[in-house]
Formats: sequence, C-alpha cells, structure tokens
Amino acid sequence: MYIYSDSSELKTAIIATKKRGISIGFIPTMGALHQGHMALVHKALSENDIIVVSIFVNPTQFNTAEDLNKYPRTLEADLALLAETAPDCLVFTPTVDDIYGTEASATTYHFDGLEHEMEGKFRPGHFNGVGTILSRLFSIVSPTRAYFGEKDFQQLQIVKKLVAIERFPVTIVGCPIHRAENGLALSSRNKRLTSQQYQEAPLLYKTLLQAKEDFGTKSVTTISAWVSLQFQKNTELSLEYFYIASESDLKPTTTPIEKLKYRAFIAAFAGKVRLIDTIALN
Repeated sequence: MYIYSDSSELKTAIIATKKRGISIGFIPTMGALHQGHMALVHKALSENDIIVVSIFVNPTQFNTAEDLNKYPRTLEADLALLAETAPDCLVFTPTVDDIYGTEASATTYHFDGLEHEMEGKFRPGHFNGVGTILSRLFSIVSPTRAYFGEKDFQQLQIVKKLVAIERFPVTIVGCPIHRAENGLALSSRNKRLTSQQYQEAPLLYKTLLQAKEDFGTKSVTTISAWVSLQFQKNTELSLEYFYIASESDLKPTTTPIEKLKYRAFIAAFAGKVRLIDTIALN
C-alpha cells in the first residue's frame, strides 16, 4: 500500500502510471471506513488496473461546525482495513491546506436545479462543497472510473452533472447500498449512534420497503402520511423529510407519471446523528 499526503507527489505518481496505459479506479471517502466502502473497493479492483482511495474530511460540505468536529476520524483503522482488502492500492490523505490553500471555501455550482431538492433544501451549500472537493480530487487523481454508493443517490446524480459541466474524462459508477443485517444502510455516521438508536434506526429502511410495496396502489399523499405516523410513534427517531421523486430531476411528486422512474428518499435524526436512505420504487 502506498500512502500519499501531498497532492503533487500523488499527481506525479499518477502521471507515470497513466503513461503506461493503466486504468485507475477512484473511491473518494471521508474515512471511518466500513464494509460499504469495501464493496466499492472490490468493485473498483475488478474493473481497473490500480485503485486510489482518498480519505479526507471535507470542511466545505458541512453545514455546522459541530457536525464537522464530531465526524468520526479513524485513519489508523482505515489504513489497516485497506491494507487487508487492497494491499496494492494508493491512499491519498491530504491536509485541508493541501486541498484548499489558506482558505477553505467552496465554488458555487449550478446543477440544473438538482442541488435545490431534498438534501439541498435542508443542507444549503452542501453540494457546492461536494462539487468543489470532487473537482479538485478528479484533477489530482485523473481516474478512469470513480465509484459512489447509491445511498447518496442525489449526490450520485450531482456528481454525474459535475463531470458533464467540467468535462472530466471519468466514468461515474453507482453501486448498490450496502446494509447491516438489520437493514440499516451502512454509514460512517452510524458509529455515533447509541445502542438504542442503532436498534431503532432500521425504521428508515422498513418504511422505504413498505412505500415500495404501496407505490402504484396507494397515493403518494397516503404513503407520506403513513411514513410520518411511524416516526411520530418512535421516541428515538425524528423524521426530517420523506419524498417520492423522479430519478432524473429529483423533483418530489404527488402524481407519478407512469413512464418515469421514481425513488423514495428519507432523512431522519437519531439524537444529533443524521441518517439518510433511499429505494427504487419501479
């Protein structure tokens, strides 16, 4: 395993690699790695000659200083997991100064309105931070393919839009959500859950499964009201939003059009820990 903390050193190594015609798979992460990340690693290993994994807690995509400060940082464990799973991978662990220089600020992006829906409504500026860091990482790593989990489906669509806007020669690969045995979507934030919160958190997935079953036979309004009721009855979780939206433009709907593809999206809090999940409906 080769660890780089300086972007110029990694870029030099990448240029030498690209000259040999070697394909590069890239998995950008904020660390606190889990088996969901490892599923992305395995996918990338199967489709590329080498892989690069970045570990960087990006300050410009957090909406509060508290959330940024409490985000789990487990670099030693992350490196051990990567050494076991992909011993020949390149790992990029830059500092904030290396990525942003003297001021960590985000570029303003226009993603055809995708940035204003769901997560964008509740986390203003979040996708500017996502776009900024990925633009810089793509410029450094020059990947052939980059891998993202579908749990952050809105982010996945925005990353595809970013690549089109900035004309990066990279293929974006979306990968299925990796879940714990109880159905909870794996997330680095799960490390912050209490044991009781962890037991209750699968409610997100359970409600999504029921929404999928009811979609097409019950109205969106009826489904949404039922979801709200399930969270009102739960003392550990509070619902932030539940939407049924088209996959293409992410606009929530109450009157689905038969020929379009839809997903259900949900966000909830367990104490101060924010959880999200999604499921394809048709």
